[in-house]
Amino acid sequence: MLNLSEHNINHFFRKEKLKSFIKLKDYYSYSHNKLERFVGLLTLVSIIILFLPWTQNVRAPGELIALNPEQRPQTIQSVIAGRIEKWYVVEGQFVNKGDTILRISEVKDDYFDPNLLGNTQLQLDAKEFSKLSYDEKVKALEGQINALETALILKLSQAQNKVKQNILKVTSDSIDFQAAKINFDVAKEQYERFRSLYDEGLRSLTDLENRNLKLQESQAKVISQENKWLTSKNELINSKIELNSIQADYKDKIAKANSDKYTALSGKFDTEATINKLQNQYNNYQIRNSLYHILAPQDGYVTQAQQVGLGESIKEGAEIVSIMPSVYDLAVQMYVRPIDLPLFEKGQKVMMQFDGWPAIIFSGWPGISFGTYEGEVLAMDNFISDNQLYRILVKPKYSAHPWPEQLRVGAGVRTLTLLKNVSVWYEIWRQINGFPPDYYKLNTIKDEKGTGSKK
Repeated sequence: MLNLSEHNINHFFRKEKLKSFIKLKDYYSYSHNKLERFVGLLTLVSIIILFLPWTQNVRAPGELIALNPEQRPQTIQSVIAGRIEKWYVVEGQFVNKGDTILRISEVKDDYFDPNLLGNTQLQLDAKEFSKLSYDEKVKALEGQINALETALILKLSQAQNKVKQNILKVTSDSIDFQAAKINFDVAKEQYERFRSLYDEGLRSLTDLENRNLKLQESQAKVISQENKWLTSKNELINSKIELNSIQADYKDKIAKANSDKYTALSGKFDTEATINKLQNQYNNYQIRNSLYHILAPQDGYVTQAQQVGLGESIKEGAEIVSIMPSVYDLAVQMYVRPIDLPLFEKGQKVMMQFDGWPAIIFSGWPGISFGTYEGEVLAMDNFISDNQLYRILVKPKYSAHPWPEQLRVGAGVRTLTLLKNVSVWYEIWRQINGFPPDYYKLNTIKDEKGTGSKK
């Protein structure tokens, strides 16, 4: 009753006799007490919850990848340009390492010759014979040079001996010439004495004439000895000239032989350079022939053909087909904001929910979550990605429950990286103020053996 009217009618009836009024009054009193108890209990539970522990975390999207780069999906490319001639596989087929995927044919006119390897080998053999000829010519010239050097030594020895003989002969003729001059002087003095004696009448005319004859003979001998001496000097000069001529002549012959030798060596080196070039071409042609068949680099499944049809031309480095390795180790790459990057370190625990696997996640109480799997941080990029986020690699934690075998590379993942344990009221206060999670550093305790354990 609102009692809004000025006229009161309570005195016309007695409420104690009205059962509906009595029941209504009792129910109101009961409901009011129940509500008070509920509100009080709710307040108590809320206060208790505010002081419960809460695990701070960082949520980030991610995807499954292969841990090792060689195990990730790859595209097979053609090293050379060519034209598709035949396919040996279909999409989804399993191939072993070395299986032929397709065959291509040549499209460059430099390699159209069907006997290209044989013709190149003939050119290579011809140059090899040419090199052998140069080797023999060099050996012959070296022998000729050795012979000339030996002959030069002998000729020089002979000429030097002749020079020594002429020197001795000049000395001997010079002595004979001096002796003849002395004899002439003696004969002249004797002639003068005989002449004085003849004038005094002590000698006959015959003795004077004999002495004059001896004087003339002495003079003639002087002239003869002088002529021999001059002749010996000329012979000495000629022997020295001949010695110099022998040296010059043989040096010229040896120099010409050396020039021919170096010319042959130059031709040999040019031939060797040509041989190396032809050998390189031959090896290139041989390797190119092996590139006409595109082979599988490893065991895996053919996923998608980038080039299709027959007779289609492809360029060098063109992607032909994609292949997914059959054996791979899974990992998760997730992307975090730059503000959250300092909160991560190697070995940090990460909870994950994979697409297609149902899970019940309690953000602050990971221990009671269901359907999640554990991992640990393996590596962090030091540079930002194109999406302005930092990439972090997470590998499975082998001590925990293993990841599902049905997982495939490329599947989506939602990650929950666990950080510091705080109170619920503190986390609410942090969220209201927009503060980042607290910086959390894993403690490392070394055991007796020196190995680290984290807690």
